[in-house]
Amino acid sequence: MGEGHLPVLVDEVVASLALRPGSSVADCTVGGGGHAERLLETSSPDGRLLGLDADRAAIAEAERALERFGDRVVLVHANFSQVLDATTDAGFIPLDGCLFDLGLSSYQLADAARGFSFASSAPPDMRFDATTGTSALELIHRSSQRELAGILATFGEERRAGRIAKAIVAARAEGRIVTAADLAAVVAQATPARGGRDAGRIHPATRTFQALRIAVNRELEVLGAGLAGALAALRPGGRLAVISYHSLEDRIVKRFIARESRDCIEDPLPPVCTCGHVAQLEPIHKGGITPTPDEIRRNRRARSARLRVAEKL
Repeated sequence: MGEGHLPVLVDEVVASLALRPGSSVADCTVGGGGHAERLLETSSPDGRLLGLDADRAAIAEAERALERFGDRVVLVHANFSQVLDATTDAGFIPLDGCLFDLGLSSYQLADAARGFSFASSAPPDMRFDATTGTSALELIHRSSQRELAGILATFGEERRAGRIAKAIVAARAEGRIVTAADLAAVVAQATPARGGRDAGRIHPATRTFQALRIAVNRELEVLGAGLAGALAALRPGGRLAVISYHSLEDRIVKRFIARESRDCIEDPLPPVCTCGHVAQLEPIHKGGITPTPDEIRRNRRARSARLRVAEKL
């Protein structure tokens, strides 16, 4: 894999999952197969990997990248919310390890026809599975200014959501949003540069594009289901590893692990537990793992990544 297509925190993932020869592992966001390749090498000669992805193009890319592993690899076009059904149907239960590498992959960003990039001359589609759901452009056209502002504030944590939504609606009325580059320009014009920590480091449309992509793919909505399915598919002693790239994802992962690490989940805690919940996870790394400065220099996509790992009890 070349520059921009490097798997993030791959050494840390391999060490944390602690796979052995013969291990059974699911990569729930197989993408271009970067993590999967290392996991298959670690579990050789007879370890197996189930790769899932909602993006059909990702499955095709993974097929090419992992061809040398033959029938040790099973690839399925499916959203990671379906991980329990997929592992059951493919005969992978119980799993020894399960990996989620969330967010947008670098090869998706590089595919100009998908409209993920600020510079793309294609319409802003942003769907992982282009055969289902609503594109980002359709979402823009059918949403009110208030609804757009809510999407940007909720899924992008954009402080200037109201101003940007107003600019998008005005540009929409004038027919000025045709391509992803058009959308990025509208947002940039609505948000003049400011000083501060992020000045000059990220494009002004970054949070807007993130918000629309998350909304279109229902990323936060399906994450909880995916984590629950992975936990059910793991054997006792099996490990769950999740790489997130922004606070919204990481908060869901952190809370899931914390909740499943407690015997009682009632709030506030009663003198005697009546909920019947039993802890199923134990966190492996307190606070998670972040990339080294050297990795960030080699791979800019890693700069906001955080890996959280937990073992099933």
